[in-house]
Amino acid sequence: MKKDVVIIGAGPAGIFTAIEMIKKGSKKSIMIVEKGQAVENRHCPKDKTKVCVSCKPYCHITTGFSGAGAFSDGKLSLCYEVGGDLPTLIGAQKAQETIDYADKIYLEFGADEHIEGLEDTLGKKEIRIKAIQAGLKLVDCPIRHMGTEKAQGIYFAIEQYLLKNGVEMMFGYECCDLILEGSECKGVRLKDSKGGHETEIFADSTIVATGRRGAEWLETLCAEYGIAHQPGTVDIGVRVEVRNEIMEKVNETLYESKLIGYPQPFKNKVRTFCQNPGGFVSQENYDNDLAVVNGHSFKELKSDNTNLAILCSHNFSQPFNQPIAYAQKVGELTNMLGTGHILVQRFGDILDGKRTWEKELMQSNVRPTLPDAVAGDITAAMPYRAMTNIINFIKAMDHVVEGFASTETLLYSPELKFYSNRIKMDKDFNTSIKGLHCLGDSSGWTRGLMMASVMGVLMGRKLAEEE
Repeated sequence: MKKDVVIIGAGPAGIFTAIEMIKKGSKKSIMIVEKGQAVENRHCPKDKTKVCVSCKPYCHITTGFSGAGAFSDGKLSLCYEVGGDLPTLIGAQKAQETIDYADKIYLEFGADEHIEGLEDTLGKKEIRIKAIQAGLKLVDCPIRHMGTEKAQGIYFAIEQYLLKNGVEMMFGYECCDLILEGSECKGVRLKDSKGGHETEIFADSTIVATGRRGAEWLETLCAEYGIAHQPGTVDIGVRVEVRNEIMEKVNETLYESKLIGYPQPFKNKVRTFCQNPGGFVSQENYDNDLAVVNGHSFKELKSDNTNLAILCSHNFSQPFNQPIAYAQKVGELTNMLGTGHILVQRFGDILDGKRTWEKELMQSNVRPTLPDAVAGDITAAMPYRAMTNIINFIKAMDHVVEGFASTETLLYSPELKFYSNRIKMDKDFNTSIKGLHCLGDSSGWTRGLMMASVMGVLMGRKLAEEE
């Protein structure tokens, strides 16, 4: 099979590459290859079973058209300061202009026109003052919230648009190898995701956009074929859950508080991420049965709690340079303690040096929104440096949000972000292998829906200009 462009991964980066090529009038043939299913065929059994059943051969929450985006909280960060390091590659102004452009595309396909975090400047000022006093930095970032249930409809509309405009899609196939001739990529080798039929697609341009889930696989390809890359940052942390009443001021003023700190004694970067007012803590399964925690926020369905991630950044280069493997080991050890489930522990129990018991959770004001989380001791698996950073950051957060560091505040583990392997590329996303481009979270340059979409837009423009 021969195509002009083959895109591996139907997440936001790959999707927006195809959208922009169509909008620019490109006549190139496009094939999108996706390991999972079309968005309308993605269903998590947990909706009925109420517990994770570890779907094989992949998790329907993280895999399929639109990637993890269709089942995430569906938040679009509209500021270039949020979403990874892409602005350092393409420039801050270009990043912001492309965010504004990509945002309009989401609106075309049905995203909510309301933007969170634009109003109440006096409230923002008060929160910022408290953050400064606590040694934290508040990043002011407007948010367009699609919502978990609404995002699926938006991405379904995008999927149908691409099909109607001649983009071909192969669902249920995963890329197992690249086709290289010397230092030039000629296409990809695929196999049925259930381990059956194999095929090849030859293409002038090969785009790898496999998301966080594909970061480890891409790292393996880099080592095998000498694709220029460098170890980047890996994020290890927890998901915190508190009552909505505790976060009420921040939720109403900012919707999502993006706070950054460098707590003593290690002064590593620690940040909040993916805040979900009235949201639900969720479980995702990665390869090798690795269970990680995440959070969702629906437009209509609301809980009594707010959850958000607290992530500690780690950098490894000498002599150890396998940050993804390191984070996986942390996750595996935590999963072992939870017998394959997410661990949850009260903050007060951590400070008291004791595990949390199920009966204590049932007596607390904060009831877990992840029903199959296992009460236990996350400190038995979390590295000392990361745990110390997280504890001190939560204490600093308590100065900004009174009650955040209460005894009953829940910490779920592990929360891991696999986008540490950074591919070396120029501003046009050319790698050291001719004809090969890497986009989105798997490239190590972006974090989240919007910046991955931005990368896709710019890639699509470049490919259209080549005609």
